[in-house]
Amino acid sequence: MKQAQRKENRKRKGLKGFTLIELMLVVIIIGALVAMVMPRLTGRGEQAREAAARADISANIATGLKLYELDNGSFPSTQEGLNALLTNSASAKNWKGPYLEKKPTDPWGREYKYKCPGEHRTADYDLYSLGKDGVDSADDVTNWQ
Repeated sequence: MKQAQRKENRKRKGLKGFTLIELMLVVIIIGALVAMVMPRLTGRGEQAREAAARADISANIATGLKLYELDNGSFPSTQEGLNALLTNSASAKNWKGPYLEKKPTDPWGREYKYKCPGEHRTADYDLYSLGKDGVDSADDVTNWQ
């Protein structure tokens, strides 16, 4: 009798709960959505790292190098490297830096490679990241391609 009274009280108060079947149905639907979306998102992390390296090379570091060249008449030598954008070197005639806030590292945590004069861009400099694998290979992010 008490159970019948409780059910009656719930109906009067408008209290309703989810059944196990309803909960399982929601979990299955969420699982199906995740199964459809996840394959599209995998691999995006590596694409984002490559895009960040391209942005550093073509905009951030390149701007610092161009400002250095405007002030001093030439780009830093290969030996001076990108450190010349952070601290004054003996060869800098009119250094007005720092031209970068911090030493640039690629998204994989390694320093960017710099050569001046460049082997690929002989008129100015080569600037590149060794990419995910850290060795000269097809995954390198460069300023000449």
